[in-house]
Amino acid sequence: MGKSSKDKRDLYYRKAKEEGYRARSAFKLLQLNEEFHFLDDPELKRVVDLCAAPGSWSQVLSRKLFEDRKCELKSAEEDDRKIVAVDLQPMSPIDNVTTLQADITHPRTLERIYEIFGNKKADFVCSDGAPDVTGLHDLDEYIQHQLIMSALQLTTCILKRGGTFVAKIFRGRDIDVLYSQLGFLFEKVVCAKPRSSRGTSLEAFIVCIGYNPPDNWTPKLDVNTSVVEFFKGCDLGSLSIENKPVYWKDQPREIAEFMACGSLSSYDSDATYHNIPSSGASLDPVQAPTNPPYKRALELKRGGHLTRAI
Repeated sequence: MGKSSKDKRDLYYRKAKEEGYRARSAFKLLQLNEEFHFLDDPELKRVVDLCAAPGSWSQVLSRKLFEDRKCELKSAEEDDRKIVAVDLQPMSPIDNVTTLQADITHPRTLERIYEIFGNKKADFVCSDGAPDVTGLHDLDEYIQHQLIMSALQLTTCILKRGGTFVAKIFRGRDIDVLYSQLGFLFEKVVCAKPRSSRGTSLEAFIVCIGYNPPDNWTPKLDVNTSVVEFFKGCDLGSLSIENKPVYWKDQPREIAEFMACGSLSSYDSDATYHNIPSSGASLDPVQAPTNPPYKRALELKRGGHLTRAI
């Protein structure tokens, strides 16, 4: 979590610290679940969190699957519950979560998830990953689209039929192309905006319900296979038409249902509140960065190797 003046005014930033979450993004998943209840399903046992660092979504998943349901399940059923968090960045341990520092596009990552799940399919896959934004909205949207397609490839290999996929998106001019692509694989696609997501941000979340791939299509993850080749035989019409290259502007498009999430009593992430009870004390971060990019610079400075030139 950052420490800019905007962050300090943001109530979700402080609430995340008070409730033990590593980032304010935890409330986005909680508010999505308030609307869709995908984490309240008693049959939910195997979950994959992609692009998981620093781990706030994995914390929510752990609390929902283990702490909130501690009295509901028998010991045998409890042993069958598994959460796997995957990210290229290292993550500090989280209770009841298996963390993998791995590439979501690599077949070995898929194999390791299957090993943890005992060769069983996942019930739910989510991804809160996003690239470092440039401020060029069209470019940011395109890069985010590619990240979602990478997550989708692994998802199609691990998610059970009827499962749910949730991912962060950047809404822009061509987002309806992504809606169309996901509509070929899921029975229902909804675009949702939690109240904890700043209104000034392009960010939203795509909730894909009822995974329903073609019966004659078997997804196979391969680092040497392009997205178009991966979905060949899936009839993902937005990627190809009659086996000919398709320009972006000519691809099939679809408008997804849009929905705001979070009760009206929830805090507005863009508002400044003055009447909220607070101790006024400064709260330390829940989890310090495991390998920040500035770590080496701090080590050099403490060792006296970084000095100001005179």
